[in-house]
Amino acid sequence: MLFRHATSSEIPAMQVVRHSVKENILSNPLLVTDADVDDYINRRGKGWVCMIENKVVGFSIADLQEDNIWALFVLPEFEGKGIGTRLHCLMMDWYFSQQKTSVWLSTEAQSRAEAFYRKVGWKEDGLYGKNEIKFVMTAGDWYGKRPSFAGV
Repeated sequence: MLFRHATSSEIPAMQVVRHSVKENILSNPLLVTDADVDDYINRRGKGWVCMIENKVVGFSIADLQEDNIWALFVLPEFEGKGIGTRLHCLMMDWYFSQQKTSVWLSTEAQSRAEAFYRKVGWKEDGLYGKNEIKFVMTAGDWYGKRPSFAGV
């Protein structure tokens, strides 16, 4: 597995990952364009990918403008291998290195993502949109719960 910053050339592969998930499915996949993803990884924040055999199998994106985690997705056949946890760790370390004090995200209620975010220390902060839970994380909470990985 190789983890690194996402590039614009990988956006089509990232979109494949995003559209393959079984939960947190986009109601209209056309609402998130390649130009949107490019904006988030190159201007608004930063993105990371996990590569296996030259294939994007997961990605994450942090948005500095809205202090938001915009994306964290893994191909279903690669779930449960620690890819999401490592992508989350890289993204959060970078985010808080930008002198940010807190970040938020939303995810589908009663999903595996909800359980994941609770497990890694996110705190529920009400509802967001339709059937989503809003979570927040402070830098102090992150560094108190951060998993340790060799090389991350």
